[in-house]
Amino acid sequence: LFLSFAGMVQKLDQKLPVANEYLLLSGGVREGVVDIDLDELNVYARGTDYDMDFTLLVPALKLHDRNQPVTLDMRHSALCHSWLSLRLFDEGTISKWKDCCTIVDHINGATNYFFSPTKVADWFYDSISIVLSEIQKKPQRGMPKVEKVEKNGTIISIILGVGSSRMLYDIVPVVSFKGWPAVAQSWLMENHFWDGKITEEEVISGFYLVPACSYKGKKDNEWRLSFARSEVQLKKCISSSLMQAYQACKAIIIKLLSRPKAISPYHLRSMMLWACDRLPANYLAREDYAAHFLLGLIDDLQHCLVNKMCPNYFIPQCNMLEHLSEETVMLHARKLSSVRSDPAAHLRTAIEHVKAANRLTLELQRRGSTTSIPSPQSDGGDTNQPDDRLAKKLQQLVTENPGKSISVFINPDDVTRPHFRIDDKFF
Repeated sequence: LFLSFAGMVQKLDQKLPVANEYLLLSGGVREGVVDIDLDELNVYARGTDYDMDFTLLVPALKLHDRNQPVTLDMRHSALCHSWLSLRLFDEGTISKWKDCCTIVDHINGATNYFFSPTKVADWFYDSISIVLSEIQKKPQRGMPKVEKVEKNGTIISIILGVGSSRMLYDIVPVVSFKGWPAVAQSWLMENHFWDGKITEEEVISGFYLVPACSYKGKKDNEWRLSFARSEVQLKKCISSSLMQAYQACKAIIIKLLSRPKAISPYHLRSMMLWACDRLPANYLAREDYAAHFLLGLIDDLQHCLVNKMCPNYFIPQCNMLEHLSEETVMLHARKLSSVRSDPAAHLRTAIEHVKAANRLTLELQRRGSTTSIPSPQSDGGDTNQPDDRLAKKLQQLVTENPGKSISVFINPDDVTRPHFRIDDKFF
């Protein structure tokens, strides 16, 4: 469906690259898959609103023809953020995207166009809305049911009914770069836990600008650097027991530290990566140490809160907790103290929440199988929803191809026949 979306959006005004690369991540933006502020996101609950969640990074622009470190315009931005001048691109690109830019006129008479994350997100949402309207006018058998489309700040959230499953997609318009940003170059000079396990080329194959600004930044101009592609590669080098501890800790903090919004799973993931650099490899490889690792992550998070310091893993000079008030960090630190005093009880509570969500999902699926309601996207001839093969295949695709880019060529005149590859494998 999203391949059709992309092709139809591209056909509207030829803005999107025809041959594009999408990074599909398991877990939604609310799960901390990418470093994006959660303040503007509507609250969706697993079980009530959706059953599986994904994040799809869709490049609006690509800059893939450089071999040297990429230098960005960070003069107006906080650390880990940047403005993006279209001077880096050709005249054709400037002409196509001019209406999604903020314009700055210089004293010498030159005009600079800065790619605007808010305007790009508005354009993307409007384009998807037009495409969905066209799909509803010409329904096709087997198409998933579009249950919800909402713009959450600069993120477009779509919930699809696929068989008896509801799949949440957080679609993020991004700028995609090959190579590595100059501001993170010094990070490569340090020793890391992944040295010798994966190559440096795999880690620094590319990065993104995502539509999120700093707390004092200009929303219309400021993008945030994202190392999502690298993070998925690094995940391959983390032991299963540490990943279990991370998932358990994440489940606890999502519920416990949700108000006020200050700590996200992305902070926890950064701390886990720092711990991997700090601790001996033979200790981290212990399969029976998941409980030890859980306590360690809680202690590390407590330490970060008390000191109001959580360095970005790739750009350590950026403190991701710097903006928080003393009252907020101490409130969360006290909450974490209660977790540390009885972690088993809090973990059981988190597990019960998951079980309750699963029970709700099963109940909704059971009701759906007994009440045959035609999908607005169906032709009415077959009242049963398509089966779950698409949902399962998508989950399998993400699981079996961690960190790999999906490159898609779509003919805008025939969006029914995409040709795509996963890294070097063609399908």
